[in-house]
Amino acid sequence: MSTVGLIAGEASGDLLGAELIQALQQKYPDFQFEGIAGPRMVAAGAHALASCERLSVNGYVEVLRHLPDLLKLRREIVQHFLEHPPKVFVGIDAPDFNFGVEAKLKAAGIPAVHFVSPSIWAWRGERIHKIKHAVSHMLVVFPFEEQLYKDAGIPVTYVGHPLADRIPMEPDMAAARKALDMSEAGTVVALLPGSRQGEVKRLAPIMLESARRILEKKPSAQFLIPAATEAVEGILNEMAGASGLPIKVLKGQSQLAMTAADVVVLASGTATLEAALLKKPMVITYKVPAITAWLAKRKLYLPYVGLPNILLKQFAVPELLQENATPKKLSQAVLGWLDSPERCDELRKEFLALHESLRCNASERIAHALTDYLK
Repeated sequence: MSTVGLIAGEASGDLLGAELIQALQQKYPDFQFEGIAGPRMVAAGAHALASCERLSVNGYVEVLRHLPDLLKLRREIVQHFLEHPPKVFVGIDAPDFNFGVEAKLKAAGIPAVHFVSPSIWAWRGERIHKIKHAVSHMLVVFPFEEQLYKDAGIPVTYVGHPLADRIPMEPDMAAARKALDMSEAGTVVALLPGSRQGEVKRLAPIMLESARRILEKKPSAQFLIPAATEAVEGILNEMAGASGLPIKVLKGQSQLAMTAADVVVLASGTATLEAALLKKPMVITYKVPAITAWLAKRKLYLPYVGLPNILLKQFAVPELLQENATPKKLSQAVLGWLDSPERCDELRKEFLALHESLRCNASERIAHALTDYLK
């Protein structure tokens, strides 16, 4: 039986992995898929050798703490694929983990494709040399990335972003609220503190306190907080229960929560692009240990970190990071959107144009790009 090897990191990679599996299944229904996967990939048909939650570690300090387990997992997964060679291996995001796997598999003659370029245009551009050594082919989701790889002599295909294909151009807020058993009227704010337990523990208390401040100005406001995993759900249920606030903790359903919301407050990451494709006013926030922030800041090339701002090349939405990630500033930024409907309308127009530029039938392009490896 022919197989495709896959490794995805955290919830965003799991979503992209599920999209990739579904795309390939249409052309290659007899192929099997196995590797490090999350619940969405498993539901799409992947056999999980390990959970992608084991890769949900970010920041220099956090990675060092988990390094022995990550290195052991990487050795085990490489050994598995060397003993059971797939037709092609696809690393989905998680570059620091996947490039090491891809380099070893490529050296053994197994084609190694990487799906979703790391942000070499935003920071750590020197990684292009490591990428050239590790990958047989790069699949990029943003149009400006393609030339970077061509210039470096790395086979590359621009496929567009699967989320742009899947998310409707005009999301149905009323239907989302009905699905969540909420009133169509009233103010709804979605809080997304991330998918990793560490970031949730750092960001959720700040978001909950900002919700309390928003309620002082908008007494009828309701709050949604989706949990990416069962472990995160337990953390959020405990925090939300202790807060006494009108908060509904959801099992997953992050896209539904954002669709239902008037404004989204969320951790920096792929979810910010999802919010932009849903045409939502948002406030991006993040907080990491001080040493992690200091090391990262020294390597940044751009003045912004949120994907919507990077793609629009402007501070279209607020970014409240590190010492600026406070309940007071978050609540003020949310209220700024809620009290400025004209500003929200202008933002939606910009996000609509962005959505159109990224909608390229990515599934078909991905399947076509992998065809030569799957014959």
